[in-house]
Amino acid sequence: MSHTGRCYCGAIRYELSGEPNVVALCHCSDCQRSAGAPAVSWAMFPEEALTVTQGEPKSINGSGGAVRSFCPDCGTGLFYYNAINLPGIVDVQTATLDAPESLAPQVQIQTAERQGWMKHLDQLPEFERFPG
Repeated sequence: MSHTGRCYCGAIRYELSGEPNVVALCHCSDCQRSAGAPAVSWAMFPEEALTVTQGEPKSINGSGGAVRSFCPDCGTGLFYYNAINLPGIVDVQTATLDAPESLAPQVQIQTAERQGWMKHLDQLPEFERFPG
């Protein structure tokens, strides 16, 4: 099976071959800070499964061995590499997939850093669109 994805503006496009090792919802403070969100869903693939088919992501090393790649035009976070902790692996932000629902999280990680209010989201009122 293959998956395709892109950044928000479409300057970066990519393909993934095969299935991920795992799909995880990460609550670490690095993910929160880089995404500006309380959690990020990642699909972990062997590095050779990823092919960037359009554009060239920019990469930064923000915390030791962690390298985050993103679109230099729109800023969309795309990929994460950590040669120390995850050699040969690329994590791909699942929200950037063309069909993000195809890779639902199987596990939550780094929950020690999870925002406390994230545990109770199911208790909040819901609206399919902006409330009137």
